Amino acid sequence: MDVFAQISSGEYSLGSTTVIKTVEMHTGGEPTRIIIAGYPQLEGSTLLEKRAHARDKIDDIRQRLMREPRGHKEMYGAIIVPETEHTLSGKADVGVLFCHNEGYSTMCGHATIALGRFLVDTEDEDIFPRRKQVQFDEVKGECCLRLHAPCGVVDVTVPSVRKGTGSLRFISVRSFAAATNLRIAVPEGLRWPELRQAGKEHILVDVAYGGAFYVIVDEKELGFEHIKEGVDLRRLDTATAIIKELVGARKEVFRGHGLDSDLEYLYGVIVVDEGEGWVGLGGLDDGRVGVCFFANQQIDRSPTGSGVSARVALARAKGLLGEGERVRFDSLLSAGAGGEAGAFVGSAAGVDRVVVEGRAFYTGACAFVVEDAFSRGGLLV
Repeated sequence: MDVFAQISSGEYSLGSTTVIKTVEMHTGGEPTRIIIAGYPQLEGSTLLEKRAHARDKIDDIRQRLMREPRGHKEMYGAIIVPETEHTLSGKADVGVLFCHNEGYSTMCGHATIALGRFLVDTEDEDIFPRRKQVQFDEVKGECCLRLHAPCGVVDVTVPSVRKGTGSLRFISVRSFAAATNLRIAVPEGLRWPELRQAGKEHILVDVAYGGAFYVIVDEKELGFEHIKEGVDLRRLDTATAIIKELVGARKEVFRGHGLDSDLEYLYGVIVVDEGEGWVGLGGLDDGRVGVCFFANQQIDRSPTGSGVSARVALARAKGLLGEGERVRFDSLLSAGAGGEAGAFVGSAAGVDRVVVEGRAFYTGACAFVVEDAFSRGGLLV
């Protein structure tokens, strides 16, 4: 008996569910579960309307795929949306919705890099109906894919090299510093141990946008040091959750930037090392390390592509980085020995765009079913 074939055909699925097929990838150790079949057609004329439909009407599918027993607290997913207002107008080739443990994000760099590779690799027009309009440039040896994310259209350049050896790059949507040296009072009852030990009642943070809004804060502001050498992530989780609550409540920081109201919220907190304040940020030789907590305190295993866009835009606003200067950005994983393949490179492209470079790799392909009501999706912690 071929059990895998039976599972894939839906023989083991409850009557009200369908088989969801995925391609599994990672970028810098951060997973991307790309949904390629079994997801229902989304209602709405715009991508943001389709995102609302996914969130409000069929969120059980996200929970099933992101949460246990099929996923976990740190899982990340991408839902391919073949038709959006921008694919219909000719401004994009394909759309995508990003999802995680809490809901649906507006941008994701690591998943964009993974999707870029997969969408160029695939020849299945049921998955990517406009695949043939993505042309290969024989002179440059690369393809350019226009990906419509909830934050806007992102241009992804994919080399012709297969087997994961080539570095992809994407050009961000408009990226900018929303607030610099923002003074945040931390109420006495919310101060974490490291802040108390430092005798601090306030912290200074920056807020920047790279398709999503991030707080960017120096480790020493929080009472931590040398995160590059290792840090107790549980303690950092406590501190960043409080920061997210306090800064997220400052709604005025996220408004007035010409964005759709669906994008005007704080997505994550990135704790960075002191080199983030250096002129040139250390370039390619001395990678900048950041620890990103996003959504419901997920920890990004990658250097966070949209966070890199935000950090480069912030460095430009502070006069620390010039046009075209390239900087290596690391996560705690890529900063370790042998982690070079997980690093990202960021550089400014024009006044308000950022180029982000990285590599993505395949890890598998799956067919997910619901055989019992108990396993519809949950999180223990």
